[in-house]
Amino acid sequence: MAAFILIKVLSWRSGVEKDIDEVLQSHTVYSNVSKGVLAKSKDLIKSFGSDDHTKICLEILDKGELQVAGKERESQLSSQFRDIATIVMQKTINPETQRPYTISMVERLMHDIHFAVDPHSNSKKQALDVIRELQKHFPIKRSPMRLRLTVPVQNFTSLLDKLKEWGASLVSRDESGTQMSTVCEMEPGLFRECDSLVRNMLGRLEILAVSVHAEGDTNMDHYDEHDDMALQTNKPLLPIETETDPVVELSKKTQKQEMGTKKEEGTKCSTCNTFVGEAKQFREHCKSDWHKHNLKRKTRKLPPLTAEECMAEIDMDDSKADLKDYSF
Repeated sequence: MAAFILIKVLSWRSGVEKDIDEVLQSHTVYSNVSKGVLAKSKDLIKSFGSDDHTKICLEILDKGELQVAGKERESQLSSQFRDIATIVMQKTINPETQRPYTISMVERLMHDIHFAVDPHSNSKKQALDVIRELQKHFPIKRSPMRLRLTVPVQNFTSLLDKLKEWGASLVSRDESGTQMSTVCEMEPGLFRECDSLVRNMLGRLEILAVSVHAEGDTNMDHYDEHDDMALQTNKPLLPIETETDPVVELSKKTQKQEMGTKKEEGTKCSTCNTFVGEAKQFREHCKSDWHKHNLKRKTRKLPPLTAEECMAEIDMDDSKADLKDYSF
């Protein structure tokens, strides 16, 4: 219950939740809630300058300190640690194999550098700090972006020379009338400089993929054994396969529950329009990016997305809104 209340308060503070009645059980201010003692008007005026309970509740929601039990705080930090590790996994690759590391491997490396979550800092910012620190100790680098660059024909040679200087990899090229375009892959840190160059050449830049990974399957039978050997010898790690995204995995589990017997009881999430199971599963679901994203859609009166559709839309939003992340 405490975790659910915490999520509601955080949703309110982030602007996702707009209905105050979805956050508060009551608009009454107590001096001792466990004993049911109401706060006196003179005390409220002294502390808040008003005895309007609803107004005071809103101020407490916005500025009050969240009192979280030890287990709930531990669960919150564990969840954010996982979120940060997921971002690191999505934005990095093994430079030897051009493939991403598994989430469990990333978490292990984060423990090795003694990373501690800052609950007051953005997960994406912390993930970028983690990547910088990991690069000092392990074979890991930012996965390249895939871009389509289109410029007038007379500027195309200059563009290619610059891409070669940056070490970008050319995937294809195409000519259309007076315009030439190329699809290339480059380090994210060069994005701003590339965008400025293309604009100066009177061209345009399109982001085709935020993170590009090598394709193909790898054998995971001896992953842990080779993983440890690579760390001990400080050699590039063997190719590994990314684990299933936790949000997608949760979607599969909930779909299996829906396909089971109708007599089985469970909690339905009206926001995501799916059955989530019992209280523990419901709490985990409410922490997921899937649920949070559908909450935002709900405030805009948009229908809910499946987990797969949700992750695709989040990736697209990230590519448009977080270009500043590629500045290092």
